[in-house]
Amino acid sequence: MRCKVLSFVVLLALIKHVSSNEIQAYPNTNATLPCNISIQEDKMDVTLIRVNWTRGDSSVATFGGAEEQVKDGFSWDPTGFTDGDFSLTILQASLSLQGVYECRVSYNFTDLPSSIVTFSILAPPSVFVPQKWVLLEKENQLECHAKGFYPPTVYFSWTREEQVIQPPFQVEGELSPDGYYTAVNNLTFYPSREDQNVTFGCKVSHRGNSQEVDIQLNVTYLPSVRLSVIKTRFSNTPLTLYCDVESFYPEDVSVSWFQNGTALLDPPATDQNTDHTYTTRRYFTLSPEQRQKRGMVECVVNQPEVADPVSTSADLDKLDPQDEAPVLTKSAKASVAMMCISVVLVFLLCFGFSWRRRDGESEPATKKHLCGSRESQVK
Repeated sequence: MRCKVLSFVVLLALIKHVSSNEIQAYPNTNATLPCNISIQEDKMDVTLIRVNWTRGDSSVATFGGAEEQVKDGFSWDPTGFTDGDFSLTILQASLSLQGVYECRVSYNFTDLPSSIVTFSILAPPSVFVPQKWVLLEKENQLECHAKGFYPPTVYFSWTREEQVIQPPFQVEGELSPDGYYTAVNNLTFYPSREDQNVTFGCKVSHRGNSQEVDIQLNVTYLPSVRLSVIKTRFSNTPLTLYCDVESFYPEDVSVSWFQNGTALLDPPATDQNTDHTYTTRRYFTLSPEQRQKRGMVECVVNQPEVADPVSTSADLDKLDPQDEAPVLTKSAKASVAMMCISVVLVFLLCFGFSWRRRDGESEPATKKHLCGSRESQVK
């Protein structure tokens, strides 16, 4: 009996106390929680070994008297027990399996030092920057999204042509319903013409792991817009409006027409300028009824990814005044003069013809009268 106690005291003296461990694993991977006891003996008697893995107050794996119980989602290898290896494997790691695990081992009814393991999930973020058009020389924001990461702290930084323009900035993510975190960081800037097609990058750092996404910047040039009208002589005829849209980019624009706030259905073309912007003129013809409504007419220009369209408006009373006498052009004045001359010539011709005819009819009557007088004298 004394020899048995002495030998066990020697065994305990040779056991190395296992310090607590921290184990991290990616979601849906396997993770091993270590529990190893070093002894000088070649082999331990398996019948004298008792093992119990717990998390909080719950037991997840037990072994004793050659019998074992292991909960679903865990596994171990009892053949290693005699060598002092009592490690437990977590299968398909998930957030629900995080926590503090304790490994308790006894040999021959004597408790050996326990092993404590803290297990947690490490999930790197997925990063993306939505592609968007930005307005030239206006305040714009690029958004960098980080999703599905754990634990919640990430660092955002921004680059322009690989040069850092915003140093790492710490952001605490927001908890999602699935238990992971999301975060958004904005870069606010005023793009110039030199930023067209330039590469901007967003870098997200998380627990030593970095994810980076690059995008090419697309800059929208807002147009200048002018509204004009093609003047007509008469107020009861259709009136054609035109809208000059100049110095815009990219080429794709749509032009809408409104009268007194009501949309007008419209009919389209674009020219490229030397500075690679575009110019277009859009027409709209008002019907006589629309023209008589008067009021304000408006030309509205929309561009892709631009929230606020550019517009210009004018009062029809100014564009198309109707209380003024129509102004004759040179050609119209010449036409009127020719008409007047023609009327006078026709009048003179008709008057001359009529005079000659009357004169011709009076001459035969006089001759007849003279002949009658001579006949009476002869008798």
